[in-house]
Amino acid sequence: MNFNLAQSQLNAEGIPCKTVLVTDDIMSASKEEFHKRRGIAGDLFVFKVAAAAAEAGYSLDEVYRVAVEANERTRTIGVAFSGCTLPGKTEPLFTVPKGRMALGLGIHGEPGLSESDIPTSKELALELVTHLLDETPDSCRNDSKTRLCVLVNGLGGVKYEELYVLYNNIFALLKEKNIEIVEPEIGELVTSFEMAGASLTFTWLNDELEDFWKKPTYTPGYKKGTVSLASGSSQSNSAQEEKKVISKGSSESHECAKNVVKILQLMETNTAQRADEYGQLDSYAGDGDHGIGMARGAHAAATAAKQYLDAGAGAGSTLEAAADSWSDKAGGTSGIIWGIILREIGKEFGDSVKPSAQVVASAIARASSEVTKFGKAQIGDKTLVDVLIPFSQKLVGENGKSLPEAWRSASNTATNAAAETANLLPKIGRARPHAEKSLGHQDPGATSLAMIISTIADFLEGK
Repeated sequence: MNFNLAQSQLNAEGIPCKTVLVTDDIMSASKEEFHKRRGIAGDLFVFKVAAAAAEAGYSLDEVYRVAVEANERTRTIGVAFSGCTLPGKTEPLFTVPKGRMALGLGIHGEPGLSESDIPTSKELALELVTHLLDETPDSCRNDSKTRLCVLVNGLGGVKYEELYVLYNNIFALLKEKNIEIVEPEIGELVTSFEMAGASLTFTWLNDELEDFWKKPTYTPGYKKGTVSLASGSSQSNSAQEEKKVISKGSSESHECAKNVVKILQLMETNTAQRADEYGQLDSYAGDGDHGIGMARGAHAAATAAKQYLDAGAGAGSTLEAAADSWSDKAGGTSGIIWGIILREIGKEFGDSVKPSAQVVASAIARASSEVTKFGKAQIGDKTLVDVLIPFSQKLVGENGKSLPEAWRSASNTATNAAAETANLLPKIGRARPHAEKSLGHQDPGATSLAMIISTIADFLEGK
C-alpha cells in the first residue's frame, strides 16, 4: 500500500512512476498464487539489476521490464533456529524448541510454517536446494545451460563462518547438477534483528540479467566491485526544503481543529497504553509491530496537528498534516492506512465551516472507500476493513441523530465487529501464511480501530 500510494502521488505530480512487487518467498503462497507471495531476500537481486538498468540509461518502461523479469526468475526459502526480539521488548516474538528448526522464515520475524529436527549442514543444503530447484521457472526449464545467482543470507544470528560452510555444501550440490553459479553473495544482507537463521535465494539468469548483476555497486548497505565517481556527478543535499506556508482556517473551522487535536492526543495516549496488547495480537500470525507502529504514528500525528493548530489552521488542514506525519513516521501497513483515513476526513471537513454530523458520516464513508481502494481488502479478510465498513455504514444510517448519539451507536457496532474477527482467517497480507495461528484472536488493526472509535465516543459524550 505504501508503494501504491507513493506511485499515485508521484504520477499526480507529473513524475512517471511504476511499482514492482517482489514475490520471491516460495513458502508464503503456492506456485499457483505466485502473485500473493512476499518479498524477502530476493529484494536484493531485483533492486540491484533494476538500478543497473537505470544507470545504463534504460527508459522507465525498460527498467520496469527488467525488474519484472528479475522477480519472475527469483526464488527464496528461509529457516530459523530462534525468533527475534523487537526493540524495546524483553521477549522474542516466537521461540523455536532446542534442537529444532523452523522452515519458512522471512525477514519479518513471523514464526515458521513447520518445524523439524536440526539437520546437518549437508542435509540443510539439500533441503533448501531441492525446494528451490523444484520452483524452477517454466521459462527456464529448457535452458541448455543453467546459470544461477546464489545468495546465502544470514538473518542476524548466524555468522559468516556458518554461512560459508552452508554455501560450500550448496556449491557441491549445484556442481553435481552442472549448474553454473555467477558471482554468489554470502553474508548478512537482509536481516531480522538477532534471529538465528538463514535464507537461500536463487535467480535464474539470462544474458541481460547476468550483465546487470555483475555491474559494480556502491551503497551504504551493499557494495559490489569498484565504482568511480564520474566527473560532475557529485550532488549536494544541503539545500533546505522550502518552509511550508500554513493557511489559516475560518474561526469556526479553527475551533473545530481544537477538538481534532484533543482527539488525536487521546488517540496518542490510547495507543501508547495499549501498544503491548496490539503487538501481542499481531505476533500470533504477524511480525508483532502493530503496537509500536500505532503508538509512533499517533504521536507524530498529534504533534503535527498541534503545530498546525497553533498556526491558526482549520480542521481540514490540521487533519491532513496529521495524516502525512502518521504515514511518514509509523511505517508498515497501519501507517499508510491511518494516513489515508485522516487525509480523506480532512479533505471532507475543509477549513471553512464546522462539519455537521452528516458531514462527519460522509467523511468516514469517504475514508472507508479510499482504504478499500488502496488496500484491496474486503469484509471477511480479517483486517481493519472488517470494522471500518460496518462502522461507516452504521454512522451513515444514524442520520438525523446528534453526532455523539450517532457515533456511540456506530462505536458499539465497531466493537462487536472487532470481536467477530477472532473467528476469521486472514486472507491477505503478512498474516495469511500463518492463518490458523490467528484463529481465536482478534485482528490487531481491527481491534485498535475499534478502541480508538470508542475513545472518540467518550470524548464526544464529554466523558
